[in-house]
Amino acid sequence: MGILSRASYVIRSKVNALLNRAEDPTESLDYSYEQMRDELQDVKQGIADLTTQKKRLEIQKRKLEENVEKHNRQAREAVQQDRDDLARKALEKKKSKMTQIEELEGQIAKLNDTQEQLVEKKNKLQNRIEEFRTKKETMKARYEAAEASTRVSEAMTGVGDEMEDVSRSIERAEERTEEMEARSEAMDELEDSGAFEDALSDKDSIDRELEGLSTNSEVDAELETLKGELGKAESSNGDADVSDEAVDDELADIEAEIDSDDLESDLDDGDGSSGDADLDEELDVELEESESEADEPRN
Repeated sequence: MGILSRASYVIRSKVNALLNRAEDPTESLDYSYEQMRDELQDVKQGIADLTTQKKRLEIQKRKLEENVEKHNRQAREAVQQDRDDLARKALEKKKSKMTQIEELEGQIAKLNDTQEQLVEKKNKLQNRIEEFRTKKETMKARYEAAEASTRVSEAMTGVGDEMEDVSRSIERAEERTEEMEARSEAMDELEDSGAFEDALSDKDSIDRELEGLSTNSEVDAELETLKGELGKAESSNGDADVSDEAVDDELADIEAEIDSDDLESDLDDGDGSSGDADLDEELDVELEESESEADEPRN
């Protein structure tokens, strides 16, 4: 197979495939029906033309028959007038007209046969057209029902052309969304890593890193300060508690000493009124001094 033959075959196959996809059975049936109706109309037109031609021959035959009668009368008149020569001419014309009439009758008979055949074919064709019309309507109804059922099934299963376009649109939207999400995450990661310099700032990545370290150092220092203050407050509270306990112990010791001194004084002195007064005054002074000493650490 040569190149031109292959190219012609490929073109014909492509055109045939396109025609098959573009062909609508209902339109094809309607077109075929119209074609048959046109053929029927042509047959009717042919019958009408044939009938017209036959009528013309019949008219011509009647004229020839009139001429035959005319020539017959002429021959009789010529014989009556002893004009055999005129009678011979009239009879010759009569004979010629009779021959033409016979030929016309043969043509008219053929036209009659042809007309009858055409009328019979016309009737058969008309019957076929009526049958085809009924079948066409049935086929169209079946095709439209099948087409509607197919569209519903395709819509429900999502395999139709329109649903395929919708599915592709959803897939493209998902792809674009995922692409934008990945790009956004990439931009955030690059920005955090300092890969992109700020167009409004003259600081580079080293300056930003040093600032971060300085900030962390300041935060750590402030944290240690807070810890120190909290620890000092706890220790001061503990010292205050210890001082209170020491003051209480010291007061208890003083009272015990005072009690023992009073007892000895009572035993040594018979009169203890003046001694008791002096002892009370000393005890009050010592208590006041102890309380003042205990209050100083608290403050």
